[in-house]
Amino acid sequence: MSAEPSGSVAVSGAAGHGPHYKWIALSNTTLGVLMATINSSIMLIALPDIFKGIRLDPLQPGNVSYLLWLILGFLVVTAVLVVSLGRIGDMFGRVKMYNLGFAIFTFFSILLSITWMHGTDGALWLIIIRVFQGVGGAFLFANSSAILTDAFPEDQRGLALGINAVAAISGSFIGLVLGGLLGPVNWRLVFLVSVPFGLFGTVWAYLKLRDTGVRQRAKLDWWGNVTFAVGLIAVLVGITYGIQPYGGHNMGWTSPKVLTEIIGGIAVLIIFAVIETRVDNPMFHLKLFRIRAFTFGNIASLLSSLGRGGLQFILIIWLQGIWLPLHGYSFDRTPLWAGIYMLPLTAGFLLAAPISGILSDRFGARPFATGGMIIAAGSFVLMNLLPVNFSYVWFALILVLNGLGMGLFASPNRAGIMNSLPPTQRGVGAGMTATFQNSATVLSIGVFFSLIILGLSDSLPQHLYSGLTAQGVPSSAAHQISALPPVSTLFAALLGYNPIQTLLQQQGVAGSLSQQHLQFLTSRSYFPHLIAEPFQQGLGVAFAFAIAACLVAAIASYLRGGKYHYIEGAEHRAPVAVGVARHAVHNRESAAGEPVPAVPSPPAPSPPVPSPPAAVDRGGRLSGAVRQSGGRPVRDVRLTLIDAGGRQAGRARTAADGSYDLTVPEPGQFLLIVQAPGFQPQAATLQLGNGPTEHSVVVAGAGGLAGTVSTAGAGPRAGVTVTVADVRGEVVGSALTGADGGFGVAELMPGTYTVVASAASLRPAASMVTVPASGVVRHDVELAGGGSVRGTVAGPGGRPLADVAIRLAGADGRLVAQGCTDGAGGYAFADVPAGEYTVTAAHYRPASVPVRLSVDRQQLDLSLRHETGPRAGGPRTGGPNGVPIAP
Repeated sequence: MSAEPSGSVAVSGAAGHGPHYKWIALSNTTLGVLMATINSSIMLIALPDIFKGIRLDPLQPGNVSYLLWLILGFLVVTAVLVVSLGRIGDMFGRVKMYNLGFAIFTFFSILLSITWMHGTDGALWLIIIRVFQGVGGAFLFANSSAILTDAFPEDQRGLALGINAVAAISGSFIGLVLGGLLGPVNWRLVFLVSVPFGLFGTVWAYLKLRDTGVRQRAKLDWWGNVTFAVGLIAVLVGITYGIQPYGGHNMGWTSPKVLTEIIGGIAVLIIFAVIETRVDNPMFHLKLFRIRAFTFGNIASLLSSLGRGGLQFILIIWLQGIWLPLHGYSFDRTPLWAGIYMLPLTAGFLLAAPISGILSDRFGARPFATGGMIIAAGSFVLMNLLPVNFSYVWFALILVLNGLGMGLFASPNRAGIMNSLPPTQRGVGAGMTATFQNSATVLSIGVFFSLIILGLSDSLPQHLYSGLTAQGVPSSAAHQISALPPVSTLFAALLGYNPIQTLLQQQGVAGSLSQQHLQFLTSRSYFPHLIAEPFQQGLGVAFAFAIAACLVAAIASYLRGGKYHYIEGAEHRAPVAVGVARHAVHNRESAAGEPVPAVPSPPAPSPPVPSPPAAVDRGGRLSGAVRQSGGRPVRDVRLTLIDAGGRQAGRARTAADGSYDLTVPEPGQFLLIVQAPGFQPQAATLQLGNGPTEHSVVVAGAGGLAGTVSTAGAGPRAGVTVTVADVRGEVVGSALTGADGGFGVAELMPGTYTVVASAASLRPAASMVTVPASGVVRHDVELAGGGSVRGTVAGPGGRPLADVAIRLAGADGRLVAQGCTDGAGGYAFADVPAGEYTVTAAHYRPASVPVRLSVDRQQLDLSLRHETGPRAGGPRTGGPNGVPIAP
């Protein structure tokens, strides 16, 4: 028998908030993820304008680190925090954490846009505030997928997560173009553009989103959080500094500092893994890797991010440093146009991701995720065949093909991972997936930059030295320039600077050259021709790495297994009762889109699925009976047999005497699921052989609650929310009444509950109900009207009268409510039961006016004249809470 985990809270299903709630959740989380991913890349193209705005030369010695941290700081902090914040969301509510993230992100976006400092101080301010903005982004990334998984049924999660994935990845490319458009206008707009959407999204999220998942109260794993953060930060910081020059080396991978950070970080992460196996409530649930679909889905996601993450930077440098200048674009215009010319990649992704997400709901993630990675690998092969000065038509088509492959992979892979997770672990599972993706992106940037720099280091110094001396540059200066790390030229091209002109100015030799030589060296064509051959060597190595990563990701995607949905207890492979039907009442919808108000009735019997003849020879039979605890047989019980790969191996229903018989296709370990209407579902792991096996099941009853909600004199009431809470005050179920006023909440454990019915314009009603061990208890609710009296008070000539004391008294003269008019002469009394009342205005005639209040609102305007002379003041009485009442 199953019991809810200690300290867990089962929160009402999404359908309890209405049939449209899932679309509200999708639109809000898509806005949040889109805003966060746009901001993760919007600076890349706008960096030249940002550095000009804070008056800092990023290419000066010692300033390169500012450049890198402005690019990578956001990614590093989101990679570090998403697991912790996902775990906190599982514990305290995913929507609460998501809403907080929206607010944090918006607040620090405002601070970024009002930067007033310059030079290194300005750069440090931007980096620090950008890191805090990343904290808000981590809240959004960590909980958006879990919110969608809670809100959508299993057969629609691929569509929802696919749309969310489209926003996540396409946002990174939209940011490139947006940064290129806004930066030249005003660099502050790069940060300010997200503020209106952030303010709107924050308010919208707080008003509309509700926690519909399963919370698991637990202690926070402080040691796990600290060691994970320290270890991952050390590794990612080491990677960031590894691509910077060190001493006389082109890169810093041999730097003692970098080696200490990376090796030390890995050592701390190993300590973290040991800690997670020994604490009761670990931050990083290593046991989730026992779930095949989760493990291989994350491996594929990590490798996909490795292949894709650094590619964006390399393709932009290819366009900005070589192709665009060769086709007539000045270096200062290349950042914007590089983003525009990358749009076919986004188009391919936008086309494939939603379609593959929808199809994966039906056919599973494996065929689409595997095929997507194979297509992506093929696009990298084609990309490697292009000449450096390519024809853009072919380049665009290959980008579309790459986007199609990545789009085919992203949505099904995300849906497959989230569908495999237990409801109490969706936040931490989504955070783990985001950590793998973001960490792989930072690692990918380090790998791609390193491979390109290695390719440039072999031949670029010689090409640069011979080219400069041929144009009159002194040999000593040419030697110094050619000996500079290639990363300087890459960053110059990335920032939209003319690399040769920048190098000549830094060495102070530009003034000593003739005008003819200087014009030739700084022309649009000289640097692209100079760097083309060395750059192509580096590209070949980088694309080979991307091809290998995508092919291994395809293998991992194939090994994930077939269509997989989480079954509670299946990951433990031990007999345990299943709670998958606990919230079934919330996810069922009628043809009209309204929740079904009654407790589900048993579906029509279906014949057992016959096994193939060959399997009968190799397998056996499973038979037995299903009975209640008193020995009474239970008929029409559904039994499903699932093999070790998660595939259905057989189905059956019990006869009138409770007996069943199943064919076992082949020997092995199987999971038997037993589901009976009105009883707690069960599951058991069985080792079945060639011969017959007998296994009988005893089921325990599960109670239900059903009834109708009506109003006095008005009959049944539709659209009333019925909430059921246990003795601890925790919500265990909810439903909306249908057109006939009926409602139903199923799968309730025996015990006493508080049932609350509430609706607009009606007074809420609460009552105690005891639910038996089996069967459905009937509980009808009658709601009383809760109308309102409102109006305006005007004097002679229709002039509104302010501060007039207004009292509402019952038929027996008892004071019900009191207040005073506002500046416009308005007054209002809310939540007043139906009946006879008198509205009284002090010191005015007529002194009182009778009113009969029904469930609907009553409008009562008063035209008064002074009773005892001008009213100089009078008592300023408030409403029920002692404050003036406004209309």
